[in-house]
Amino acid sequence: MASSHILSKSTFMRSVQCQKSLYLNKFSPELKDPISDSQEAVFQTGTNVGLLARQLFPDGEDSSPPTPFEYDQAIMKTSELIKAGTKVIYEACFIHEGVLCAIDILVKDGKGYKAFEVKSSTEIKPQYIVDASLQWFVLTNSGIKLSDMSIVYINNEYVRKGKLNLKQLFNQESVLSLAKENQLFIQQQIELAKATLKQKTVPAIDIGPHCSDPYECDFAGHCWKHIPEYSVFDIANLRATKKFAFYEEGILELSAIPEDAPLNEKQWQQISCELNNETIIDRPKIKEFLKALKYPLHFLDFETFQLPIPTFDGSRPYQQLVFQYSLHQQNKAGNIRHFEYLAKGDVDPRPQFIEQLIHDCTGLGDILVYNIGFERGKLTQLAIDFPAYKKPISRIVERLKDLMVPFQNRWYYVPQMRGSYSIKNVLPALVPELSYAGLEINNGGDASGVFSSIVEGSFEGNVEQVRKNLLEYCKMDTLAMVRILEVLKEV
Repeated sequence: MASSHILSKSTFMRSVQCQKSLYLNKFSPELKDPISDSQEAVFQTGTNVGLLARQLFPDGEDSSPPTPFEYDQAIMKTSELIKAGTKVIYEACFIHEGVLCAIDILVKDGKGYKAFEVKSSTEIKPQYIVDASLQWFVLTNSGIKLSDMSIVYINNEYVRKGKLNLKQLFNQESVLSLAKENQLFIQQQIELAKATLKQKTVPAIDIGPHCSDPYECDFAGHCWKHIPEYSVFDIANLRATKKFAFYEEGILELSAIPEDAPLNEKQWQQISCELNNETIIDRPKIKEFLKALKYPLHFLDFETFQLPIPTFDGSRPYQQLVFQYSLHQQNKAGNIRHFEYLAKGDVDPRPQFIEQLIHDCTGLGDILVYNIGFERGKLTQLAIDFPAYKKPISRIVERLKDLMVPFQNRWYYVPQMRGSYSIKNVLPALVPELSYAGLEINNGGDASGVFSSIVEGSFEGNVEQVRKNLLEYCKMDTLAMVRILEVLKEV
């Protein structure tokens, strides 16, 4: 039997962000953007946190539906459990005026109940209050006496030592007063959403800041298809409000930007280089940068992952943990060797990572990274977490130099970089024959997401193949640095 609800909690929250998104989700779901590996990892993270939080209130009855389309059975089971006086119910399901809600944890409290909604975040965000307010509306109007409504979320100051301490890992905070205050808004929003779903045509809602607030909309590819491939939205370091101000004035192409527009020097430089096909090369500055390099050169790149539930002792929720590196070494004659490390995922990757990195970086010569703040920050944290390695790690940190500097300072700039000094923009502009496009894993987010799923035990693919893919991706990052430096030498 299929549930007859009009709105679920997720579609209600979608309507709060954008009525057009609500309508498309109902009538044109095929227009959604594909889900990336990193997004899949986020969804899995939320599921894992929700299941773990149940242990704060153990021995409950699960009222989840057999399939996502059989919520009527979940509603009936919830009703039966409440009549039986069940003390703890997971995924208790209710419907009121066509609005369906499932509360993560419902706990019997005297004559009434306390409701707990679990979030994998480290703070209570405004959208969570709206979420809880809807829960309050549906549950109380379904006849449930709620004495409290709380949000359970991650305490990012917790450090794991041995067995997980759930009371320290999770924070619980009542949002009862805020949920009650929001009831008029909730009722108005429900009526608006229902009216939207009765329309015969797609709501005429233009793009705007709401497209990514509070969530990145999964219909962005459809709604933004009228935006040129290179537009005012690609101007580097320009606030979203200014970009949309251009858009609202009908200014999309860079050529249409008025001469008195309030842009900084680098932004005007980006526009000028694009319109006039200009290249900037500050040879004296580049020469100075290259002259300061000490051989043999080491080209180093890290990959990290983070989990809300710390898996290893001495780690915190969402701490970025190193699990992989690639290292190309080049002597003055130009000869190159490659070294790499990739953790298996079954034990803490950091000690072996440190030991092998120290071994591979033994000797003299600069260690080139791209965006020094990242690698330096991870190394500094490793020295704190593993003080026995503090001295050799410090020596590595002292040798770090940033290959991003010539591009960040615009000593070398070509229009293809589109105002960015990210290696993903610099590489195709300088070395077009070398590309991430053909790689199975071609960005850090996907690399992190895949390895996270291996650590959590939720990865269902070919582990050996995905390990090869991870090694190829990280190797590309340091090979890209080698080739970029060659281009700088040529000029």
